[in-house]
Amino acid sequence: MKSITVVIPNYNGMQYLAGCLDSLAAQTDQDFEVVMIDNGSTDGSVSWVREHFPRVKIRAYHKNTGFCKAVNAGIRLSRGEFVLLLNNDVVCDPEMVGQLHRAIVSRPEAFSCCAKLVQMADPSRIDDAGDFYSALGWAFARGKGERSTRYGRQEKVFACCAAAAIYRREILEKIGLFDERHFAYLEDIDVGYKALRLGYENWYIPQALVYHAGSATSGSRHNAFKVRLSARNSIWLVRKNMRPAQIAVNLPLIAAGCLVKWAYFRRKGLGKEYIEGIRQGIRGAARMEAARPGDAWTDLKIQLWLWRGILIRFSGSLRR
Repeated sequence: MKSITVVIPNYNGMQYLAGCLDSLAAQTDQDFEVVMIDNGSTDGSVSWVREHFPRVKIRAYHKNTGFCKAVNAGIRLSRGEFVLLLNNDVVCDPEMVGQLHRAIVSRPEAFSCCAKLVQMADPSRIDDAGDFYSALGWAFARGKGERSTRYGRQEKVFACCAAAAIYRREILEKIGLFDERHFAYLEDIDVGYKALRLGYENWYIPQALVYHAGSATSGSRHNAFKVRLSARNSIWLVRKNMRPAQIAVNLPLIAAGCLVKWAYFRRKGLGKEYIEGIRQGIRGAARMEAARPGDAWTDLKIQLWLWRGILIRFSGSLRR
């Protein structure tokens, strides 16, 4: 039995699959199986993979069930100790799997370890060097747009970007897998946050290098669908992970963060979509279970992460 199950969610990703799967075939560490979960593709993805990569296990849905349900299906099919989530629009360095595998094995306290993502169109620029969350209620990819020579040290991060990250399956199951109510967006921040609350760690491993096209499924960085769902999920993220006292402490900053985001999206013609997402989030949050009580020391450590997130977010903007 392989130690790792690589799970690739796919929706009309035909143009990317050859590069992604070829790069997996070239990995120096082959202690993994590959599962592709197809979300109702109409571009021939499934038949093409079956013909050219017959060892890839495929589960095909008849409609787009969302990122979360797709990866959960892959996790349930896995049998190894680790699950490596991989977007279909990536090309992996030959050492990527091995680097992530060694990193998580050597850190028993780690829930997840993520790769360094660089932009496929311009590899001199970073796409993601670990995900962070701030007291403003903003989740963001550290280093986005900065020089790819930066962030060369292995270090703890708030969460791992699920475009290329390895997870301990046992802890994923303990957390409850990815929340399928999210459909897509911020689900990786959510599981990383839950892991922190349980006392686990998330690590960034820059020696694991991945080239990422980005927005292959949604079609662009900002669109009505993505803005609405991200806004909705940002409210749910607070409801599920912050205890009432912590919400009270951060509420002024969260409100300010929402106002800034609304102004930003309004300039892009997406202000109404952002407000609708916030409304949906508030309505949905009322039906959600609040974060369960935790110990004060863990809450303090997470609060420090949230304040640190503000500093990282704005220092990164200055460097770009």
